[in-house]
Amino acid sequence: MAGAGVGGHCIPKDPWLLAYGAEGNVDLRLIPAARYVNDSMPEHLVSILENAFAGLGKPLEGSKIAVLGYAYLEESDDIRNSPSETLVNLLDAKNVEVVVQDPYVHGYQQSVLDSLEGCDAAIVMVAHQAYREFDLNDAKVRLRTPILIDGRRVIDPQKAVDAGLHYFGLGLGSTSKER
Repeated sequence: MAGAGVGGHCIPKDPWLLAYGAEGNVDLRLIPAARYVNDSMPEHLVSILENAFAGLGKPLEGSKIAVLGYAYLEESDDIRNSPSETLVNLLDAKNVEVVVQDPYVHGYQQSVLDSLEGCDAAIVMVAHQAYREFDLNDAKVRLRTPILIDGRRVIDPQKAVDAGLHYFGLGLGSTSKER
């Protein structure tokens, strides 16, 4: 599983350097395919979000979404080539208000629960320990619409459902008490 995407200074560029060096000598179909999958994960998460909203009869446009994690790597403040930046840009293009929270990145360090206040959904983009530990019942109370999309599968789906959240885990699909 690709997760919410990859970033940093190595993984996004090094496969292309390898492919360039081997061009004409070896058929490297896997490298472009893998890069395509990883690069398209933020778009896939937007699609999951749109489907979650459609399932509740709500428009995505005009909503407020919390993006949990802006660094490309857990427990880090490094934002180079972060998939979260791509996700934020995609949401901005859909006229969505975005609240970013990241315990390590300057400017985004408000509390996790405060960042959820009044949001219509939250998307976990980075596997920071803080996202493994926050109180899901408190999250449900603070979210205007209780949608949680877990792009790193750091949240226990059953605990999310027990808290009353509509949980969507990347590669797992949807889980909620109504279904």
